[in-house]
Amino acid sequence: MLRLAPALLARLARARPCAPVLRRGATVSGEEERFVFPEYEPEPSGAAVVAPPPPPAVPCREREPGRKRRERAPVVAVAGRPDPSVPPSGVSCSGCGAELQCRDGAAPGFLPAEKYRSLSEGPAGAEGLRGAVCQRCWLLAHHGRALRLQLPPEQHRLVVSAALRRPPRHGRGPLLLYILDVMELPDPVLPQLPGLLEPDVPAAGLLVVGNKVDLLPADSPGHLGRLRRRVAEACAQAGLRGAPLVDVRLVSAKTGFGLEGLVSRLQRSWKCAGDVYLLGATNSGKSTLFNTLLRSDYCKSRAPDAVDRATVSPWPGTTLNLLKFPIINPTCDRIFRRQERLKEEATKTEDQLSSEEKKYLNYLKKQGYLVGRVGRTFQRQKSSAVVDFDPDMLSYSMDEDPSHSPRKREEREEFTYNEVKDARWCFDTPGIVKENCVLNLLTEEEVKLVLPTHAIVPRTFILKPGMVLFLAALGRIDYLQGEKPAWFSVVASNLLPVRISTLSNADAIYEKHAGRELLKVPMGGEERMKEFPPLVPQDITLKGIGTTEAVADIKLSSAGWVAVTAHEEEKLLLRAYTPKGTALVVREPPLLPYISTIRGARIAGTAAYRTKKPPSLVENLKTMGTR
Repeated sequence: MLRLAPALLARLARARPCAPVLRRGATVSGEEERFVFPEYEPEPSGAAVVAPPPPPAVPCREREPGRKRRERAPVVAVAGRPDPSVPPSGVSCSGCGAELQCRDGAAPGFLPAEKYRSLSEGPAGAEGLRGAVCQRCWLLAHHGRALRLQLPPEQHRLVVSAALRRPPRHGRGPLLLYILDVMELPDPVLPQLPGLLEPDVPAAGLLVVGNKVDLLPADSPGHLGRLRRRVAEACAQAGLRGAPLVDVRLVSAKTGFGLEGLVSRLQRSWKCAGDVYLLGATNSGKSTLFNTLLRSDYCKSRAPDAVDRATVSPWPGTTLNLLKFPIINPTCDRIFRRQERLKEEATKTEDQLSSEEKKYLNYLKKQGYLVGRVGRTFQRQKSSAVVDFDPDMLSYSMDEDPSHSPRKREEREEFTYNEVKDARWCFDTPGIVKENCVLNLLTEEEVKLVLPTHAIVPRTFILKPGMVLFLAALGRIDYLQGEKPAWFSVVASNLLPVRISTLSNADAIYEKHAGRELLKVPMGGEERMKEFPPLVPQDITLKGIGTTEAVADIKLSSAGWVAVTAHEEEKLLLRAYTPKGTALVVREPPLLPYISTIRGARIAGTAAYRTKKPPSLVENLKTMGTR
C-alpha cells in the first residue's frame, strides 16, 4: 500500500481540471432553492428553453483566506413537454388513480413525454408504466407542491356516481364507508348522499366514519359519546336513518385511533360479502384511511407489497379516480388469531414497547390527543435480502476511473390470477368538492396554514361590547351589544393568528394588515387582496346559558370556529364576517360546549388567557397508575 501512494499522488496531480459541483436548484442570485427535476419540470411559458453551453473547467484549488466563495451557476433543466400524438396508456397512476398520459399537461395523469416514452417504450410496453405516478402526485408527495388541473367538480361526482352504479359483484351490492371531518359538522356533502343512493344504486348499507377526532381536545368526560351523537344527528337530518345506515364510528386515520375497532366491526358484520367504497368530501381523510387500512388486518397480507399507497396532501381533490386493494377473507381462524393479538397488546404498558415503537408513539402524541396502534396479525414472511457481490466491479487499474454498475430495477410484486379472481375490493374514490368553502379561494401555501395537522390548542379571550376578534383575515366577529363580557374560544389551526381590536379600529387594521404578516392568511400583500373577495357580514343574536357552557359555535367556513360562552340569560348581538361566497354557520348546540374551561390564567393587561394543552390518550395500551 505504501508503494502505491506515490503513484496515486502523481495520478491525482495529472488529473484533468474539475468543474465546480452544482447543487440542484441553486441560482446565481442566491434566491430560495427551486425544485428542479428534469422529468417533472413544469412547462415554461413562451419558447423552448435551450440549455447554455457547459461552463469552462477551472482548476480545483483551495480558497484563499478572506476570498468570497465563487457563486454557483444556475442549473437549467429541460422542461417536460406534452405530445398530443401519443394515445392514453390505459394504465392508472398509482397515487391518484388517473389514467397516465402525455397529451395534455393540464389534464389528470400527465407525465412529460420524455418520461412517458422512457417507461413505455421498453420491452414491457405500456406495462412499464405500472407503478409510476403522474407529475402532480410526484410534486405533492415529494415537494408539497400542487398543480392546478382543469378538473371541474362535476367530474369527481361522475366518477363516484358511475362507480356506485356498477352491477353488483358476487350477488351483493357494495358497502359504502362515508368519511366526514367531525370539525366540518354539519357536513356540507352529507345531504347529497341520499341523491347518490338512488334506487338504481345497489348499495347494501352505509357506515359513517367521523374522522379527525384526534385534533379536538376533551372538554369534558364522555366527549366522544357526545361527538358520536352529533354525527348521528347530522345523518338523521340528512335523511340517512333506518336500514341504509349500518353504524357510526369515530376514528383518526392519521394516528390510528379507533381503526382496530373499525376493522373488527367490518369483519364481524360485513365479513367479505362484497366490495367496499370509501366516500367523502375533499380533505376528509379518505386517502389517509385507505393507506391505514392497506397496512391493517383488513387487507390481504401480500397486498401492501403489490398495491401503492394513495397520495395524501392537504390540497383538495388529490384522488382523481379509483384506487383499490383486496380485502382479506375473515375466516373463523383469522378472527380468533386477531383477537388473541389484540388481547395481548392490551396488556402491554408503554415501558414494554420497543424503542422504535416508543419513538413512533411519542411522534403520534404530538400529532393528536387520541392515539391508536394499528398492527398486523397476518404478515407475509419476507425472504432475507441477497447481496449481489461482483468483485470484478471493485477492481480497476491505475489508469482507469472506477465505474459504477447500473442499478437494477426492482421487480414489482404482482397478484396471481387465483388471488384476485374472487377477491372483494376496497375502493378509494375521488373526494366530492365542497361548495362555498374558503379553501377553494386559497393557494397551496395558505391551505397548509389553514388546515390543522396537529392537536388543536384552544385559545380563549374575554371580550367586552365594542371589541372585535380577527381569525387571520378569513373571519371576524364583532361584539356589538351586551351587558357583560363574554368568552370567545377559537378552535382553529394553531398556525392561524388571532387578533383582538376595538370596533373603531377594526376596519383600519384589516385594510392595513390583510395580506401581510400580522393577519398572515391570505398572503401576498395588496396584489393578493385585490383578487380576494371582501368580507361579508351576518348579524347573530345569542342568549347565554352559563359561564362554563358555550351557547353556540360560529363556524367561519373551513377556517375554524369560535365557541361563544356568556352569562345565563345574557343577550348578545354579534356580527360575523366571512369572505363573500363562503358559508357562515351558527352551530347550536356547540360541538365542544365546555371548551372555554380548557384555559390557563388570564394574561394581565390583555383579553387573552394562557393556553393549556390536555394530555394525549393511547388506545389499547395499559396505563400505569391512576389518570
